[in-house]
Formats: sequence, structure tokens, C-alpha cells
Amino acid sequence: MQSATKEKTKKDLQISIFYITLKNKALSKMNSPEEQLSTLKDIRNMMDRSSRFISLSGLSGVFAGAIALIGAYFANDEINKFINKRGYGYGVDGEMDLEFNLIKLGLFVLVIALAGGVLFTYRKSQKNNLPIWDKTSKSLLINLFIPLFTGGLFIIALLINHPNTYSIIAPSCLIFYGLALINASKFTYSDIRYLGFCEVILGLICMFYLGYGLIFWALGFGILHIVYGLLMYFKYERGQ
Repeated sequence: MQSATKEKTKKDLQISIFYITLKNKALSKMNSPEEQLSTLKDIRNMMDRSSRFISLSGLSGVFAGAIALIGAYFANDEINKFINKRGYGYGVDGEMDLEFNLIKLGLFVLVIALAGGVLFTYRKSQKNNLPIWDKTSKSLLINLFIPLFTGGLFIIALLINHPNTYSIIAPSCLIFYGLALINASKFTYSDIRYLGFCEVILGLICMFYLGYGLIFWALGFGILHIVYGLLMYFKYERGQ
């Protein structure tokens, strides 16, 4: 792990030295401040393309947030049905049905959101003539999935060994997802780090209001994603 980190640091240093040399050579041949500013922007874009995955589309965040809100609506509907029927002998079988339906709904929402994210990201990469799969995108996914995989195992362990801890699932999802975004932010737009901080904070607050997990889940995966996606779209994509 340390050798990989050292190798990445060495590579980043070499890239920085290369672009600093290129910048000095380019600026030395220009007299106009406008030309120098334009050249600096071009060099900055080249550095971003070589060290960060910049094909993430803000529209994918908006799409994921909208799907999450729709999923939260149907999840709330399932829970209300269970509550209304519980007084009429719904019993253990009803609880198992509820759990199974919520898991199915969660997986469906996840698949649709991921598919939309891939679609919008692919469209942006094609538009900007950027590769969608390279070393940077690979590093992004690895750093994103380490906390997500850990959080997934943690939640599965809770469900198996502590059946009465369902209320902790929503805040756990928010916290581990936020940590994943923070961990992956160094390989893409730095703005995603702030979304990660918001997710973690929201998850920690939810720990003190366990009875409102679905509301916090909708806020974190729905509203925050839509707001973040719109901000990213207007900041990086509109007008391209």
C-alpha cells in the first residue's frame, strides 16, 4: 500500500514538473496578459485531465436524487401498509415481507441510479472527447468502493446478528457513503468532498433521531444529490 502511494506521489510530482516547465516556456513567448491567461487555463485543463476524472456529470447526481426520492416514496408506502395491517395478524410473516420488499426496492433504486449515472457520464466523456476508463477512473472507483464495501458488510452484519437494529441502517448508509465520497474526491472534482461531508453530518444527526431514518435517507440520497448535481452542472457543464 505504501509503495503504491509513493508511486502515485512520484507520478504526480513528475506531472507537476512537466507542466510547470511547459507553462514557463509558453509564457516566455507571450507578451499579452490575455494570451498568458488563456495559456494558463489550457495548461490547467491538461493537468486536470491527466490527474483527475472530470467526466462525472452533474445530471447524473440530479437523476440519482430523483430516483432516490421516488424510492423513498414507495418505501414509505410499504411501511404504512405494514403498520395498517399489523393490528390484523400481520405478524412475523408480515415483517419478513416488509423486509424483503424494502430490500428489493433498494436494489432496484440502486441499479437504476447507477445506470443513469453511467449514461450521463458516458455522454459527457464523449462530448468532451475524454476516456471514461483509465487509471484515474480506476483509482476513483477503488477509493470509492473501499468504504462502500466496508459499510455494506457492516450493515449486513447488523441485519444478521442484530435483527432489531433496523433503525441504524439509514444513518450507517449515509455515513459510509459520505466517507466514500470524501475518500474518492482526490481523484475527481474536489466539490464532491463537500457532498461527502454533508452526508456524514446528516448521518450523524440521524443517529440521534432513529425513528426518522427514511426522512434523513431521502434528504441525503435525494435532496442533497439533486442540489449537488445542479451546482455541478451550472459550474462545469452549462455552456460547454
